[in-house]
Order: sequence, then structure tokens, then C-alpha cells
Amino acid sequence: MVLPMPAPVIAVLAFNRISPFHLSVPCVVFGDRHPGLPAFDLRVCADEPGPLGTTAGFAVEVGHGLEAIAAADTVIVPSWRDPAERPSAPLLDALVAAHRRGAQVVGLCLGAYVLAEAGLLDGRRATTHWVFADDFAGRYPGVRLDPDVLYVDDGGVVTSAGTAAGIDCCLHMLRQQYGAEAANRVARRLVVPPHRQGGQAQFIEQPLPATSQSSRLAGLLDRLRADLQTAHTLDSLASEAMMSRRSFTRHFRALTGSTVGEWLLGERLALCQRLLESTGQSVEAIARLAGFGSPVSLRQHFRQAFGVSPSAWRQTFRGD
Repeated sequence: MVLPMPAPVIAVLAFNRISPFHLSVPCVVFGDRHPGLPAFDLRVCADEPGPLGTTAGFAVEVGHGLEAIAAADTVIVPSWRDPAERPSAPLLDALVAAHRRGAQVVGLCLGAYVLAEAGLLDGRRATTHWVFADDFAGRYPGVRLDPDVLYVDDGGVVTSAGTAAGIDCCLHMLRQQYGAEAANRVARRLVVPPHRQGGQAQFIEQPLPATSQSSRLAGLLDRLRADLQTAHTLDSLASEAMMSRRSFTRHFRALTGSTVGEWLLGERLALCQRLLESTGQSVEAIARLAGFGSPVSLRQHFRQAFGVSPSAWRQTFRGD
């Protein structure tokens, strides 16, 4: 008789004065049932007695203490109430112990401060909310802070940018473990993009107001996604959008947070993931459909982005 696999345990840290939104992000991704995914064993825990106040004026009751971290496969610190406040020694010790035994440790938004205080980010790439980037970099010079990205996954230690970027990060975690299609299904249920291109830079400056140009570009992006096999150029896209090269580049970055080349590469890689997971097409055919031109180019970009070959990715998610 084959015994059922135990449900993955996800421990989410709550604390006094927590933002309900920050707490809800991992809860809705890992606490709700989603077709095609295991039923996660979500345990909200705290290292202080409840009820815990929130920034919205109501309180929450928490059913677990730090012992939940000791049993977790993934530990998520969804934010932190004050970057200047050092977390308790028992909490920091629990995070270090979890990491040492192989658990994935995640700091969303200001939760990166908690991981940094525990020493888990020393020598690693990490990110946090752009507003606090200078403060974070000054306090933790041993961390290789990248303030321009939405999330960073560095060897089982994951950090994200502010607020809604926590959703991007949690979807990334699903994508890495269960594949693009599973993450896409969850994203559709949450009515959010399965993968946002660009980084925090697109949110730091005041965004452009809705104009005919931005609407025109949004339609162009949809057409590009449907025709990734074509070798699009900056000049051809600017001409299709009826803009000068300079104006098109400026509006494109304002809308997507990235260059045309970066955006196209991200979309092509996402298409390759889906085709590798859901079809039996050869790497050569997928390279052609995604616009890489050759299997060599696809393999090079795929390995650089995901750390494995396309064939290894397929084997992971299809068992071929």
C-alpha cells in the first residue's frame, strides 16, 4: 500500500501591529485550496501572546507558537512592524534552525529585515521595499541588496519587494515547485498576472497617466505574446505603435518597467516553461515557437534564468 504524502507545512509569522494585507498574501496563496496543488498545512504562528492587533484596528487570534517553525517546510515572515526594532532572540534562533535543517525561509517586504537580523542574508542577494532600500543597505552591508527587482530567490532564502510584490513572490514559489501551469491557475483565481516583468523601478516614479499611447502599447503587448516566434525589433515595434523610437522606448519602460529586449526574453522564457510542461514538443520546436531562433540560444537563456536545462525542467514537471 502506498501511503499518501504528508501535506507541506507552511508556517507564517504573525505579530502585533501586522498589516492584514501582508498576512493575507501567503494565507490566500497557500491556505486556500487550489486545483492541481496539494492541500498545504498552513500554520499561522507568533512568538508573543494574542490576540494580536493589526494596523486596520481589529485583532487576530493565532493558534501556534514558534514550534510551528520547527515543523515547517517553508517559513514565511510576511513583513515586520518596524525596521528599527530587532526581533526577539527566540524568533531569530527559530529561523536560523529552520534554515539549517533545510527549510525554505522567506521574508516578504520588510520581512527581509528579520531575515537579515538572523544573519540569513549575509553574502546573499536580497531585496526589500524600495522606500527602505538605502536604510537596509546601510544597516546590512554584508547583504547584496538588489532594490530594482520584485523578488530574489537565493538558495532557499527568498525575499520580496513591498506589499503586492509578495503575491509575485508566492507565485514564484509555486512555479518553482509545481510548475508554471499550477502557478498560472492560482494567479487566474486571484485575478493577478502570473508573472510581472520588470522590477520595483516601475513603481518608484509617478506612473504615466492613462493615454492613447499607453492603451496602444497594452494592445501591442497582447499581440506580441501571441506572436513571439517573430524576430521583433525596436524599430518595427515603434513603427507599429506609430511612435518615434525614443518615445516608444520611454512609454514601453513606463508601462512594463523593462526594456523591450528584457520583456521579450521574459515572455519567451515563460512560453518555453509552459510548452515544456504541457506538451511533448521537442526543444528545437519550442525554440522556434518562442522566437529563440535555435535550440542553443534557448538552452543558454533558459539555464541562465532557471539554473537547469530545458530537458531537466521538463523531467521535473512531467517525469519524462
